[in-house]
Amino acid sequence: MASSAPRSTATAEQPRTFQPYVPPTQSPAEFTIKAIVIGSLFGLLFGASTVYLGLRAGLTVSASIPIAVLAISVLKRLGGSTILENNIVQTIGSAGESIAGGVVFTIPALIFLTPFGPSYFSYSRIAILAFAGGILGTLMMVPLRRALIVKEHGVLPYPEGTACADVLVAGERGGKLATMVFGGLGIGALWKSLSWIFALFVTELDYSTPRGGQFPNATLNIDISPEYMGVGYVIGPRIAGIMFAGGVLSWLMLLPLLTIFGNYISVPFPPIHPNYALNPATGMPFLIKEMGPGQIWSAYIRYIGAGAVLAAGLITLGRTLPTIISSAREGLKDFGAGTGAAARLRTERDIPMIFVLVGSLLLAVFLALAPNMPLQGNFLAAGLIIVFGFLFVTVSSRITGLIGTSSNPISGMTIATLILTCLLFVALGWTGDIYGPIALSVGAIVCIAAANGGGTSQDLKTGYIVGATPIYQQLGLIIGAVTSALVIGWTTLYLHQVFGIGSKDIAAPQATLMATIIKGLLSHNLPWGLVLVGVFISVALEICGIKSLPLAVGSYLPIATTAPIFVGGLVRGFVERKTGTSQESDVSAGTLFSSGLIAGGSLCGILYAIIVGLSTGKPGWMPAALYTPISAVLKALPKAGDLLPFLHNGVSGYIAGAVLFAALAMILARQAQKKVV
Repeated sequence: MASSAPRSTATAEQPRTFQPYVPPTQSPAEFTIKAIVIGSLFGLLFGASTVYLGLRAGLTVSASIPIAVLAISVLKRLGGSTILENNIVQTIGSAGESIAGGVVFTIPALIFLTPFGPSYFSYSRIAILAFAGGILGTLMMVPLRRALIVKEHGVLPYPEGTACADVLVAGERGGKLATMVFGGLGIGALWKSLSWIFALFVTELDYSTPRGGQFPNATLNIDISPEYMGVGYVIGPRIAGIMFAGGVLSWLMLLPLLTIFGNYISVPFPPIHPNYALNPATGMPFLIKEMGPGQIWSAYIRYIGAGAVLAAGLITLGRTLPTIISSAREGLKDFGAGTGAAARLRTERDIPMIFVLVGSLLLAVFLALAPNMPLQGNFLAAGLIIVFGFLFVTVSSRITGLIGTSSNPISGMTIATLILTCLLFVALGWTGDIYGPIALSVGAIVCIAAANGGGTSQDLKTGYIVGATPIYQQLGLIIGAVTSALVIGWTTLYLHQVFGIGSKDIAAPQATLMATIIKGLLSHNLPWGLVLVGVFISVALEICGIKSLPLAVGSYLPIATTAPIFVGGLVRGFVERKTGTSQESDVSAGTLFSSGLIAGGSLCGILYAIIVGLSTGKPGWMPAALYTPISAVLKALPKAGDLLPFLHNGVSGYIAGAVLFAALAMILARQAQKKVV
């Protein structure tokens, strides 16, 4: 068994006492064609799965650890590899997951920024924005590497990066580690296939109390998807529980309360949601007492949740203000680092600073001049992207170093960017609908850059520990950004064409929030009364000493999402209590198996979308000779729910779904108790 990754006793003042696993004097195979191709394929795979998860759940989790595990396993079967080749694979592959998260949190908001936004929601524009944000995040991290990764090696732990290095160094254990990931992936894909594609059992358990009862419209829904349970296990019982508490607040407290009050309100209660402007039965705007639970949530409670997320994001960002100031100062101070004698060492070679400066400048010019893009001709907006990009990449990288990628408050940084941009636009008199897509583009690129910057810093930390060549990692991240942007754009657009972003299947909650903020600030019609209720819910939580962001996010998400996440958290709590050990390690059996559940369920969800899309008719790009046999196969797919109706219909279907979901939880708990190291 290999020794664990070397731990440093260095302080910020003594970075040179650290010795990487592969010394600078050795140069094993690293930036090879094999590593680049496999890393790009993993980037496509996990980028697509992250798009699906982000659009459905409004959150993502880090994929660096499972990619590292899979890299070791796959490359062993292709003739073997060096530790540095494995590192390049996980570096390129993880770029897809980071960029996908930034994309789905922001760019789908174009759909809601009518009338101009939807015209910009096309494959080429999504890909360009994703590419721009990914490249910007990578370039901005080049001058920060020495300041954050090298100088503060003994200060910033970078939890995922360090754990990933442990996995790579312990490469001979990869077979057992990979077994957990592949097992979770198989179980997740099988579960999703049986429930969604073959309709063997229900996909959601839902119940609402009668409208005429004492506790009207109280709603508890559970989407019994494996990816949600996996997310809950990864984030842990505390955060999962707080998120579910937010769902309880919205769906089991505010929803019945508004329904009770609405029974005594005989006029339309503002704001009048556009979808409920007219009740077909009466020809008049909907009254609250005429709305169902989902309608009340969309028309009113969603704004309360948005206010809570807005305040929680800004509070979280404000809490890191000292970090922001110190990070910006260090980033500017070390912007010229990377030259001199130390740069001659293999492990100190970065992309030359001239390429960083010129590349950032050319990127801004390209965004301002690119035809048919929202930013066309707006050099101020392009300049804001560079300024905010450098600021929040720096902040994201340092925060990631402290608390990890999955806990990085990217949404808070994006909200801050959008607010500052919109306020500047308002001051300049740019308040027309045409400026909404411009503000969103600024926020989207900064969000993608910050997400990729945080992921990049984790990858560079891994490379620093194992002795990688930084310039090869940085070039790999650029390759990962370019290749993943291609599939991310296609996946996002295709899911929209099949399901419709904003629908129940892919609600895109984060993007909906961004659109709400932009429209409200630029048009001065945000329902501030409801928003401020949410703001002070977050303030009250902070006064009580509770971090408000998880609860705020939970209050904004459908309870069908937070409930199964809570179940996953409960499973982890049970495992930790039974084993008497914390499952905080990113290389624990439960975390690896859960990562597989997330990937398997998400990828099978995309497969389901492809099947639904092909079932509706031949796509324009597909030849008839290819579509005809595929269509015949799809029509022949058995619907197991029709053969076994008791598993799918009525009360028996609900009981069967609950029992099967409990069985999935038991499988996860059993796998989580296994030893993998």
